[in-house]
Amino acid sequence: MGTPEMDELQRSYVRLCHERGSEPQEAVLRQLEGARETAGGGRLDLSTQSLSMDSCEVLGILLQNDVTFTHVTLNDCMLSEEGSKHLLHGLRSNSVIKHLDLKGNNLRAEGAEVLGKFLRHNSSLISLTLEWNNLGMLDNAFSLFCDGLSFNQTLRKLDLRNNQINHTGAEELSMALKHNFSLQELDLRWNNMGLLGGRAMLSCMETNRNLLKLELSGNNIPSDILKAIEQAVEHNQERQTLKRDTVNQRQILTKEVQSLKQEKNKQFLNLMDTIDQQKEEMNRSNSRTTTLRLGKLQEALEDRKSVVNSLKSKLQMTEANLALSLQKALDVEKLLSHTKQTGISMREQQAKELRKEKEESASREAKLRQELASAHEKNLYYRSKVDELERRCKAQQQQLFDLKQELTDTGAELKIRAMQAEELLEAEKKRFRQSRDDTVVLHQKEVDHMARLLEDSEKAAQERMQRLEVTKLGLEEELNRLKVTLANERIHAAEEIQKVRSATQLEEQQHSAVLQDKLRTLAQSRDQAQNQVLQQQQQTGELQAQNSQLGLEIECLKRRIDGFNQELAKKEQQKLAEVTKARLELQERIGHLEAELVAQEGLKEKISTLERQLKVQSNSQREMMLDKEGEIASLVEKLRMKEAEILRMREEDAQRASLLQNAILSYIHRSPLNK
Repeated sequence: MGTPEMDELQRSYVRLCHERGSEPQEAVLRQLEGARETAGGGRLDLSTQSLSMDSCEVLGILLQNDVTFTHVTLNDCMLSEEGSKHLLHGLRSNSVIKHLDLKGNNLRAEGAEVLGKFLRHNSSLISLTLEWNNLGMLDNAFSLFCDGLSFNQTLRKLDLRNNQINHTGAEELSMALKHNFSLQELDLRWNNMGLLGGRAMLSCMETNRNLLKLELSGNNIPSDILKAIEQAVEHNQERQTLKRDTVNQRQILTKEVQSLKQEKNKQFLNLMDTIDQQKEEMNRSNSRTTTLRLGKLQEALEDRKSVVNSLKSKLQMTEANLALSLQKALDVEKLLSHTKQTGISMREQQAKELRKEKEESASREAKLRQELASAHEKNLYYRSKVDELERRCKAQQQQLFDLKQELTDTGAELKIRAMQAEELLEAEKKRFRQSRDDTVVLHQKEVDHMARLLEDSEKAAQERMQRLEVTKLGLEEELNRLKVTLANERIHAAEEIQKVRSATQLEEQQHSAVLQDKLRTLAQSRDQAQNQVLQQQQQTGELQAQNSQLGLEIECLKRRIDGFNQELAKKEQQKLAEVTKARLELQERIGHLEAELVAQEGLKEKISTLERQLKVQSNSQREMMLDKEGEIASLVEKLRMKEAEILRMREEDAQRASLLQNAILSYIHRSPLNK
C-alpha cells in the first residue's frame, strides 16, 4: 500500500489539471506512482518525458510546499521557456529539495534569468546539473544567472558543461565566485572561454578559498593558465584538510581539558573526603593519639608546603617560559611583518617590471605591425608596377602586330615598283620577328619567375601570419580589424586596377584610331613608304632600348623584392627571438613568484600553528595557574582550620590538665595521710 501523502499528491495533481482544463499526463502519474512505491518516496524522476506547459505549472504548484521529494530529475524533458519558469518559480520556495537535474532542456535567455532568481531565493539546494543547455548565448541573461549564484550560500555542486559560455560569461562567473563561499565543485568543460576566460577564472581563484574541484578541459585555455588554476585548487584542498585537522584537534583538546577538569574535581572531592575522615578520626581519638596525629599532620603540612613551594618554582619557570615564548612570538611577528613588507615591495617591483615589459612588447608589436603593413604596401606597389609592365609589353606586342600588318600591306603594294625594298623589308621582318620572339619569351619567363616569386613570398607571408596568429591569440580582434582594412584596400586596389584597365583600353582604342589614320595616310602617300620604313626601323630600335630598360628595371625590382624578403625574414626572426625571450623571462618570474608565494603561505601556516600552540599553552597554563591558586587557597584555609583546631585542642588539654591537677590536689588534701 502507498503512503497517504503520495495519494494526496496524485489527487491534487489530477484536481489542478482539471481546474485548468487540461488532461493529466499518464507519464507523470506513473512516475508519481513509482516514486510512491520506492523507499521513502524521496526521488522524483521525470527524465525523457515531454512535459506540457500546463503540467509544468501544476508540478510547480505541487512542489512549492512539498516535503517528500529531495531529488528531482528533469533531464531531456524539452521544457519550454514558460514551463521552466513555472517549475522553477514553484521550486524557489521549497526547503526540502537538495538535488535538481535539468540536463538537456535547451534553456536559453529566459531560462538563465529564472535560474538566477531561483538561486537567489532558494536556501536548500546542494547540487544543480545544467549540462547540454544554452545558458551562455546571451551575455545579459547569463549575468543575471551569475548574480543569483553570487547570492546563494547553500549550493555545493554546479554542472555547466556544454552551455556555450564565452569569455564575457566566464568573467561574470568569476565575479560571482568571488562572492560565493559555499560552492565546492564546478564543471565548465566543453565551453568556449578562451584565453580571457581562463585568466578571469584564475583571478577569481585568488579570493575564493572554498572551491575544491574545477574542470576546464575543452575551453581553448592555454596550458600554463590551466596549471595555475590546478595549483590554486590544490591549495584550496590543502586548506580544507588543514581546517578539518584543526577542528578535530580542537575537539580532542576540549575533550582532554574536560577530562582533566573532571579528574581535578574528583581529586578535590577525594581530598575533602579524606580531610573530613581525618577530622572524624581526630574527634574520636584520645589526646595521646591527637598529639601523634598532630605531628603527622604537621609533617604532612610541611610536605604540602614543600610541594607548594615546588609548584611555585614550577609556576615561576612556566612564567619565564611564557615570557620567552611571547618574546619569540613577537620576534616571529616582526619577521612576518618584515617578510610581508619585502613581499609587497617585491610584488610592486615585479608588477612595475611586468608593466614595463608589457609596454615594451606592445610597442615592439606595434612597430612590427607597421613594418608588416609597409612591407605589404610595398608588395602591392611592386605588383602594380609588374601589372603596368605587363600592360606595356602587351601594348608593344599589339603595336608590333599592327606594324606587321602594315608592313605586309605595304610590301604587297610595293612589290612591283620596289623589289629591293621588299627584300630589305623581308630581312628586317625576319630579324624583327626573331628579336620580338626572343624578347617575348624572355619577358614571359621573367614575368612567370616574378609571379612565382610573388606567390612564394605570399605563401611564406601567409604562413608567417598564421604563426603569428597562433602565437598572438590575445590579438585576434585587432588582426580581424587589420584583415578588414586589408580587404578594403584590396577592393580599392581592384577598383584602381579596373580604372587603369579602362584607361589602357581607351588608349589602345585611340592608338588604333591613330593607326587607322596612319594607314589611310600610307594609302594616300605610297611614295613616302621608304621614309616610313626608316621611321619604323628607328621605332623598333627605340622599342628594343625600351625593352632593355624594362628588363633592367625588372631585375632591379627583383633585387629589391629579395632584399625586402630578407629584411622581413630577419625582422620576423628578431621578433620570434624577442617573444621567446619575453615568454621565458615571464615564465621564470612567474615561477619565482609562485615559489615565494608558496614559501610565504608555508610561513603563514607555521605562524598560525605556532600562534595556536601558544594560545593553547597559555590557556592551559592559565587554567593550571587558576587551579593551583584555588588549591593553594583551599590548602591555606585548611591550614588555618587545622591551626585553630590545634589551638582549641591545646586549650582543652590545658583545661583537662588543670582539672586533673586540682582534682589531685583536692584528693591529696582530703586524704587521711595528709591529716
